[in-house]
Amino acid sequence: METSLWYHRKECKISPMEPRLARTLWTVLFVAIFTSPASAQDDRNLKFCGTWRHGKGPLSLNVNLTTGCDRFAVSANESDLSVMGQITAQCTSLVTVPLTHIKPTEAGTDFCVYWEPLVDQLRLKIGKEVLPLCSPASLNDNCCTHLSPHVNRDKGTFGITNGTVRDDVISEKTWAYYDFNGSHLNCRKTFCETSQGSTQLKLLEEETQNPCAQSTALKLEDSVVGYNVTFTPPQGVAPEVIPSIHLPPALKKATKFNNEVVCTYFRNTSLFQEAPNNAKILSDVVSISIDNEIIKDLSEPIKIGFHHDVIPKTHSRKCVSWDTRKDTLKVNWLEEGCETQVKGEKQTECHCNHLTYFTVLVELKPKPVRHLLALTAITSLGCAVSLISCIALIVFLCRKSRRSKELSIPIHMGLAVSLALLNLLFFFTGVLANVSESVCGWVGAALHYAMLSSLIWMGIEVFHTFWLVQMVFSPTPKPWIWNLVGFGAPAVPVIILAIIPDIYGMREIHQIENSNPYKMCWMKINDKALLAHYVINLTLLAMLVSSGLVMLFMVYREIRNRDEWRQNRVAFLSIWGLSCLFGTTWGLTFLDFGPLTDFVLFLSCILNSFQGFLLMLRFFMLDWMRKQAGGSVLGSSSTGSTRQHMLQTKEMS
Repeated sequence: METSLWYHRKECKISPMEPRLARTLWTVLFVAIFTSPASAQDDRNLKFCGTWRHGKGPLSLNVNLTTGCDRFAVSANESDLSVMGQITAQCTSLVTVPLTHIKPTEAGTDFCVYWEPLVDQLRLKIGKEVLPLCSPASLNDNCCTHLSPHVNRDKGTFGITNGTVRDDVISEKTWAYYDFNGSHLNCRKTFCETSQGSTQLKLLEEETQNPCAQSTALKLEDSVVGYNVTFTPPQGVAPEVIPSIHLPPALKKATKFNNEVVCTYFRNTSLFQEAPNNAKILSDVVSISIDNEIIKDLSEPIKIGFHHDVIPKTHSRKCVSWDTRKDTLKVNWLEEGCETQVKGEKQTECHCNHLTYFTVLVELKPKPVRHLLALTAITSLGCAVSLISCIALIVFLCRKSRRSKELSIPIHMGLAVSLALLNLLFFFTGVLANVSESVCGWVGAALHYAMLSSLIWMGIEVFHTFWLVQMVFSPTPKPWIWNLVGFGAPAVPVIILAIIPDIYGMREIHQIENSNPYKMCWMKINDKALLAHYVINLTLLAMLVSSGLVMLFMVYREIRNRDEWRQNRVAFLSIWGLSCLFGTTWGLTFLDFGPLTDFVLFLSCILNSFQGFLLMLRFFMLDWMRKQAGGSVLGSSSTGSTRQHMLQTKEMS
């Protein structure tokens, strides 16, 4: 568009004496384009976006809003982004906010200004944050709408570039400011249906468009039982899904200057700031306010009944309120001051002791664990038994190494040490989680290291067995190489993750039977920690389980015809021991789905928590049977004997 206009100027040879005429033509063309019907779809609301080109110094946001419907402007320079003008019905704001979360870049910072005239709401999304410059309010008679661009001034290096109105590109140049003019309309009559003196919600075809807010003003009088507030059901909405409000008698006693309370019902939650991570707010939001008064710490709670779709038991819900006390441009959904009363799958009642915006927040955290108490008891017992068993196995292997030169003993020793550390930390993680956040972070990192070390030592067992079975005449690597891989390699990712903030710390495991979660020190639940979990833990586990299953099949194929396999107990202990050594029992982790979820969960918990005990039992029993059989039993306390058996088998063939 700009290129064609420049070409037109060049062909017509507009002289320097006619700059005012050229500027007028440009302005007329500019306004005509953005007031045409093609681009004016839903121009009741304003969405203005652009890229703020700023300097590398401190940045700030300037807000100067007053009531009326006159000039509204968004401007920017090297250090300040300003939103100012007369546009609101009842919101006034004069504030300067430092934008410390923005990191200066050469490309600039993207932002969008959203104006919702029906509910007198103005929002600014800058970077990843949404700042409510004017909070949603009840519907007013008059509002400032149909905003259209007016005049812009070319600035140069700093300012707003790539400006768009309702996703239509205005200019790719950098402008100092954008002006908008609007129309002062009676929104109640123009956009909302009126029936019997009460404002109803007008449902639109797309839910992303904002309906009218429904408000009810109630005069507080002396009452013993309190006041019940009901809203008229919107068109197409069943009466039983509309929120209900009960105001206690204590509210009248808490007021000082005004006896009128305004209750507003918002059906569309797009008016409000996005919910925290791993959570979402329901479709209904209720506002209760008294002009020029802050009401809190009521002796009797306000009761708000929300009706909603079925919320699965796997998702927890809680009543929250919109808090702006610490920072007027920083919104937090907080549980403080509200209690949650679950009335069923489709109803939640909130008991709150203050006035603000209220809704129900549904947490989309990982599903709660069934039978968590029983699983915790099994895990604690298994870890304690496995820790003692690993210590006994370490003593046994130390004594055996003095009279035997089997190369596999150092590998078994490394696995026993890593499993002992893993069971020790896992046994005490629930206690250490309640000490402090910093201590829990270090414990979580140590627990992760112990788990990775155990998995790597199991992988070394797989590789070592493969070396003995397939490469009979090749020398095996030195023990110091195994120690470097088994104890040194897992330290690398753990150290890297420990440097990154918010990876290790306290993690809560929720249970269905009880509201109190189990706390442990591990990797947190956030995007960074989950990415690390999938890339490192699950990848290593998948490689270990798959290679362990392959190795079990190869060993079984090589020795299935031996005489020792006719003895069932020897065959069972050999395969069972190799399964534990090769980490195949961890494969149950990938089967936690479907109707067998509980069974698989208990089986995995038992096998993995008692893994140290089962390994000790296998080594002791096979060593005892080897002595009874004169040293000919397969799979004795070391996979080193496998090499001898393989040589004997090949020589016989």
